[in-house]
Amino acid sequence: MDLKATRLERNGHVATIWLHRPQRHNAWTGRMHAEYRWLLAHLDADPDVRAIVLTGTPPAFCVGGDSEALAGHAERGGYDDGLPTEELRPAAGTREEFRAELAYQLGMRVPVIAAVNGACAGIGLAVAAWCDLRFVSATAKLTTAAPKLGLPAEYGLSWVLPRLVGITRANDLLLSGRIVTGEETRHWGLWNDVLPDGESALSAAVDYAQRLATTVAPSSVAATKRQIADDLLSSDPSASVETSRALLNTMTGSTEYREGVAALREKRPPNF
Repeated sequence: MDLKATRLERNGHVATIWLHRPQRHNAWTGRMHAEYRWLLAHLDADPDVRAIVLTGTPPAFCVGGDSEALAGHAERGGYDDGLPTEELRPAAGTREEFRAELAYQLGMRVPVIAAVNGACAGIGLAVAAWCDLRFVSATAKLTTAAPKLGLPAEYGLSWVLPRLVGITRANDLLLSGRIVTGEETRHWGLWNDVLPDGESALSAAVDYAQRLATTVAPSSVAATKRQIADDLLSSDPSASVETSRALLNTMTGSTEYREGVAALREKRPPNF
């Protein structure tokens, strides 16, 4: 795909996706959405990729839907996401619950780490919320935005946000659309860390991604990520235990397990 609204960088086993419409503060469009989905699908299918960082070209992360696109919805009297009809998307071979837009991030093999380096609103907040880990600038302004536009909670925020911050705080953000900051939400459970500025938030996210890419087994990350996502949809703790036992039996026969044990016994870093 010819990338016009995003950028991609590769550094070893880590890929960084930049939402890239800086002249519009990375406002979301159908083109950006299509590129983002395409990039995730291809990176998740690449065995050389072990972690993905998502950020925005400064000065913003993503200020939500582009105002011109929002005006177009009003003129048409209906919503058009602008996405192509083709079915290329991440986690296409996983369970049905992980195939909807953005929810596919739960079903991906590779963890996605958000570096919220600036203003983050609407669908921008939804994209970050569906990531596996999140780092934010203390000064970044955040809002769900939707209620001030006469819209509902976007892209599953009503499902994922209460699971991250609890129902009371989720209600606050989803019903009011008020603006908060990274610093104000420091202890809400939304962030893995709150950093002084956007540059340090990106640096922290990249450092974490590099640790995932170099110090832990890729098969372990993928299996555990799938366990977490499956258990979010389950009310059966016994099924979780039995799944883990079956995985233990399978994965103890892997070369990565043998390398991990050898590294432990030899008191050296593993070479995965």
